[in-house]
Amino acid sequence: MPFAPVLHAEWLKIRTLRSLLGALLALFAATTAFSAIAGASETSDPEFDPLFMAMSGVMPGQIAAISFGAMAVSSEFHGGGLRLSLAAVPRRGRWFAAKLTAIAVPTLVVGLVTAFAALAVARAGLGDAARGLSAGEQVRGVVGCGIYLMLMALFAAGLAALLRSGMGALSLLIPFILVVSFVIGDVSGGLTDYLPDRAGQLVLYETHDGPLGPWSGLAVTALWTAAAVAAGAWSVRRRDA
Repeated sequence: MPFAPVLHAEWLKIRTLRSLLGALLALFAATTAFSAIAGASETSDPEFDPLFMAMSGVMPGQIAAISFGAMAVSSEFHGGGLRLSLAAVPRRGRWFAAKLTAIAVPTLVVGLVTAFAALAVARAGLGDAARGLSAGEQVRGVVGCGIYLMLMALFAAGLAALLRSGMGALSLLIPFILVVSFVIGDVSGGLTDYLPDRAGQLVLYETHDGPLGPWSGLAVTALWTAAAVAAGAWSVRRRDA
Protein backbone atom coordinates (compact mmCIF):
# COMPACT_ATOMS: atom_id res chain seq x y z
CA MET A 1 0.00 0.00 0.00
CA PRO A 2 1.37 3.49 -0.87
CA PHE A 3 2.40 5.80 1.96
CA ALA A 4 -0.32 8.43 1.39
CA PRO A 5 -3.37 6.25 2.20
CA VAL A 6 -1.53 4.78 5.21
CA LEU A 7 -0.89 8.30 6.50
CA HIS A 8 -4.52 9.23 5.86
CA ALA A 9 -5.68 6.21 7.88
CA GLU A 10 -3.40 7.13 10.79
CA TRP A 11 -4.65 10.71 10.74
CA LEU A 12 -8.26 9.46 10.84
CA LYS A 13 -7.41 7.43 13.96
CA ILE A 14 -6.03 10.51 15.69
CA ARG A 15 -8.97 12.67 14.62
CA THR A 16 -11.52 10.23 15.98
CA LEU A 17 -9.89 9.73 19.41
CA ARG A 18 -11.17 12.49 21.68
CA SER A 19 -8.36 12.00 24.18
CA LEU A 20 -5.77 12.86 21.53
CA LEU A 21 -7.61 15.97 20.38
CA GLY A 22 -8.03 16.88 24.04
CA ALA A 23 -4.25 16.61 24.54
CA LEU A 24 -3.64 19.08 21.70
CA LEU A 25 -6.25 21.45 23.14
CA ALA A 26 -4.62 21.12 26.56
CA LEU A 27 -1.26 21.94 25.00
CA PHE A 28 -2.63 25.23 23.68
CA ALA A 29 -4.65 26.11 26.77
CA ALA A 30 -2.02 25.29 29.40
CA THR A 31 0.88 26.92 27.58
CA THR A 32 -1.02 30.10 26.80
CA ALA A 33 -2.51 30.38 30.30
CA PHE A 34 0.78 29.90 32.13
CA SER A 35 2.59 32.30 29.81
CA ALA A 36 -0.10 34.90 30.46
CA ILE A 37 0.34 34.44 34.22
CA ALA A 38 4.12 34.71 33.89
CA GLY A 39 3.79 37.86 31.81
CA ALA A 40 1.51 39.48 34.38
CA SER A 41 3.82 38.72 37.32
CA GLU A 42 6.46 41.17 38.47
CA THR A 43 10.10 40.18 38.86
CA SER A 44 13.19 41.84 40.26
CA ASP A 45 15.58 39.11 39.10
CA PRO A 46 18.67 40.77 37.57
CA GLU A 47 19.02 37.78 35.19
CA PHE A 48 15.45 38.21 33.95
CA ASP A 49 15.09 36.83 30.40
CA PRO A 50 11.99 38.31 28.73
CA LEU A 51 11.82 35.72 25.96
CA PHE A 52 11.97 32.77 28.32
CA MET A 53 9.48 34.45 30.64
CA ALA A 54 7.09 34.87 27.72
CA MET A 55 7.53 31.25 26.61
CA SER A 56 7.64 29.73 30.11
CA GLY A 57 4.18 28.24 29.68
CA VAL A 58 5.86 25.58 27.55
CA MET A 59 7.20 23.96 30.73
CA PRO A 60 3.77 22.66 31.88
CA GLY A 61 2.36 22.62 28.34
CA GLN A 62 4.91 20.12 27.08
CA ILE A 63 3.32 17.45 29.29
CA ALA A 64 0.30 17.55 26.96
CA ALA A 65 2.56 17.16 23.89
CA ILE A 66 4.30 14.19 25.49
CA SER A 67 0.94 12.66 26.40
CA PHE A 68 -0.29 13.12 22.83
CA GLY A 69 2.71 11.27 21.37
CA ALA A 70 2.58 8.45 23.89
CA MET A 71 -1.20 7.92 23.68
CA ALA A 72 -1.24 8.00 19.87
CA VAL A 73 1.07 4.98 19.82
CA SER A 74 -0.20 3.17 22.89
CA SER A 75 -3.77 3.17 21.51
CA GLU A 76 -2.55 0.54 19.03
CA PHE A 77 -1.78 -1.90 21.84
CA HIS A 78 -5.37 -2.02 23.12
CA GLY A 79 -7.99 -4.39 21.75
CA GLY A 80 -5.76 -5.88 19.08
CA GLY A 81 -5.46 -2.58 17.23
CA LEU A 82 -1.87 -3.21 16.19
CA ARG A 83 -2.73 -6.58 14.65
CA LEU A 84 -5.45 -4.95 12.57
CA SER A 85 -3.14 -2.12 11.49
CA LEU A 86 -0.39 -4.51 10.44
CA ALA A 87 -2.88 -6.76 8.64
CA ALA A 88 -3.82 -3.76 6.51
CA VAL A 89 -0.20 -2.52 6.20
CA PRO A 90 2.15 -5.53 6.44
CA ARG A 91 5.23 -3.35 5.96
CA ARG A 92 5.77 -2.38 9.56
CA GLY A 93 8.32 0.33 8.83
CA ARG A 94 5.90 2.12 6.54
CA TRP A 95 3.12 1.91 9.11
CA PHE A 96 5.34 3.26 11.89
CA ALA A 97 6.59 6.09 9.67
CA ALA A 98 2.99 7.07 8.91
CA LYS A 99 2.12 6.95 12.61
CA LEU A 100 5.04 9.23 13.48
CA THR A 101 4.14 11.65 10.68
CA ALA A 102 0.54 11.79 11.92
CA ILE A 103 1.92 12.69 15.35
CA ALA A 104 4.58 15.16 14.19
CA VAL A 105 2.54 17.34 11.84
CA PRO A 106 -0.38 18.29 14.15
CA THR A 107 1.98 18.74 17.09
CA LEU A 108 4.16 21.10 15.06
CA VAL A 109 1.17 23.10 13.78
CA VAL A 110 -0.48 23.36 17.20
CA GLY A 111 2.92 24.08 18.76
CA LEU A 112 3.57 27.01 16.42
CA VAL A 113 0.09 28.48 17.00
CA THR A 114 0.48 27.96 20.73
CA ALA A 115 3.91 29.58 20.85
CA PHE A 116 2.67 32.61 18.94
CA ALA A 117 -0.34 32.99 21.23
CA ALA A 118 1.79 32.52 24.36
CA LEU A 119 4.28 35.14 23.22
CA ALA A 120 1.50 37.59 22.36
CA VAL A 121 -0.32 37.33 25.69
CA ALA A 122 2.89 37.37 27.72
CA ARG A 123 4.25 40.40 25.89
CA ALA A 124 1.05 42.27 26.63
CA GLY A 125 1.64 41.63 30.33
CA LEU A 126 5.38 42.29 30.33
CA GLY A 127 4.99 45.66 28.64
CA ASP A 128 8.24 47.65 28.56
CA ALA A 129 10.22 44.68 29.86
CA ALA A 130 9.74 42.90 26.53
CA ARG A 131 10.44 45.84 24.25
CA GLY A 132 14.08 44.87 23.90
CA LEU A 133 13.20 41.63 22.12
CA SER A 134 14.08 41.78 18.44
CA ALA A 135 11.83 40.38 15.72
CA GLY A 136 14.42 37.71 14.98
CA GLU A 137 14.52 36.57 18.60
CA GLN A 138 10.74 36.32 18.74
CA VAL A 139 10.55 34.37 15.48
CA ARG A 140 13.28 32.04 16.73
CA GLY A 141 11.38 31.52 19.99
CA VAL A 142 8.10 30.70 18.24
CA VAL A 143 9.59 28.41 15.58
CA GLY A 144 11.95 26.77 18.04
CA CYS A 145 9.11 26.18 20.48
CA GLY A 146 7.01 24.45 17.83
CA ILE A 147 9.92 22.21 16.83
CA TYR A 148 10.75 21.43 20.46
CA LEU A 149 7.18 20.35 21.23
CA MET A 150 7.11 18.18 18.12
CA LEU A 151 10.39 16.50 19.09
CA MET A 152 9.17 15.79 22.61
CA ALA A 153 5.95 14.25 21.25
CA LEU A 154 7.99 12.02 18.94
CA PHE A 155 10.36 11.15 21.78
CA ALA A 156 7.37 9.95 23.80
CA ALA A 157 5.98 8.07 20.78
CA GLY A 158 9.25 6.20 20.26
CA LEU A 159 9.46 5.31 23.93
CA ALA A 160 5.83 4.14 23.99
CA ALA A 161 6.51 1.89 20.99
CA LEU A 162 9.59 0.45 22.70
CA LEU A 163 7.80 -0.19 25.99
CA ARG A 164 4.49 -1.06 24.28
CA SER A 165 2.82 1.11 26.89
CA GLY A 166 1.79 4.74 26.97
CA MET A 167 1.64 4.72 30.75
CA GLY A 168 5.14 3.29 30.88
CA ALA A 169 6.47 6.06 28.66
CA LEU A 170 4.67 8.76 30.64
CA SER A 171 5.78 7.34 33.99
CA LEU A 172 9.39 7.70 32.83
CA LEU A 173 9.28 10.98 30.94
CA ILE A 174 7.09 13.18 33.11
CA PRO A 175 8.94 12.60 36.41
CA PHE A 176 12.22 13.00 34.54
CA ILE A 177 11.21 16.37 33.12
CA LEU A 178 9.54 17.69 36.26
CA VAL A 179 11.98 16.39 38.87
CA VAL A 180 15.05 14.46 37.75
CA SER A 181 16.19 16.96 35.13
CA PHE A 182 16.29 19.75 37.70
CA VAL A 183 18.01 17.60 40.33
CA ILE A 184 20.70 16.53 37.88
CA GLY A 185 21.05 20.14 36.77
CA ASP A 186 21.89 21.22 40.31
CA VAL A 187 24.83 18.82 40.64
CA SER A 188 26.17 18.26 37.13
CA GLY A 189 27.13 21.73 35.97
CA GLY A 190 27.09 22.12 32.17
CA LEU A 191 26.13 18.49 31.56
CA THR A 192 22.49 19.40 32.13
CA ASP A 193 22.50 21.23 28.79
CA TYR A 194 22.71 17.85 27.06
CA LEU A 195 19.55 16.41 28.61
CA PRO A 196 16.73 16.07 26.04
CA ASP A 197 14.42 18.65 27.61
CA ARG A 198 17.02 21.16 28.78
CA ALA A 199 18.86 21.14 25.45
CA GLY A 200 15.77 21.89 23.41
CA GLN A 201 14.59 24.60 25.77
CA LEU A 202 17.69 26.70 25.09
CA VAL A 203 15.91 28.01 21.98
CA LEU A 204 13.41 29.71 24.30
CA TYR A 205 16.03 31.96 25.90
CA GLU A 206 17.06 35.37 24.62
CA THR A 207 20.63 34.73 25.79
CA HIS A 208 22.33 31.70 27.30
CA ASP A 209 25.84 30.97 28.52
CA GLY A 210 26.91 27.40 27.91
CA PRO A 211 28.36 24.93 25.42
CA LEU A 212 25.20 24.84 23.29
CA GLY A 213 23.29 27.51 21.43
CA PRO A 214 19.58 27.64 20.55
CA TRP A 215 19.73 25.52 17.40
CA SER A 216 22.51 23.19 18.51
CA GLY A 217 20.42 22.55 21.64
CA LEU A 218 17.48 21.56 19.45
CA ALA A 219 19.85 19.31 17.49
CA VAL A 220 20.76 17.50 20.73
CA THR A 221 17.06 16.99 21.48
CA ALA A 222 16.60 15.72 17.93
CA LEU A 223 19.36 13.14 18.52
CA TRP A 224 17.64 11.92 21.69
CA THR A 225 14.38 11.72 19.74
CA ALA A 226 16.01 9.85 16.86
CA ALA A 227 17.40 7.29 19.32
CA ALA A 228 13.97 6.77 20.92
CA VAL A 229 12.26 6.49 17.52
CA ALA A 230 14.89 4.00 16.30
CA ALA A 231 14.37 1.90 19.43
CA GLY A 232 10.61 2.05 18.91
CA ALA A 233 10.98 1.06 15.25
CA TRP A 234 13.11 -1.93 16.29
CA SER A 235 10.41 -3.01 18.72
CA VAL A 236 7.69 -2.70 16.10
CA ARG A 237 9.70 -4.70 13.54
CA ARG A 238 10.96 -7.47 15.82
CA ARG A 239 8.25 -8.11 18.38
CA ASP A 240 4.93 -9.87 17.93
CA ALA A 241 1.88 -7.71 17.37
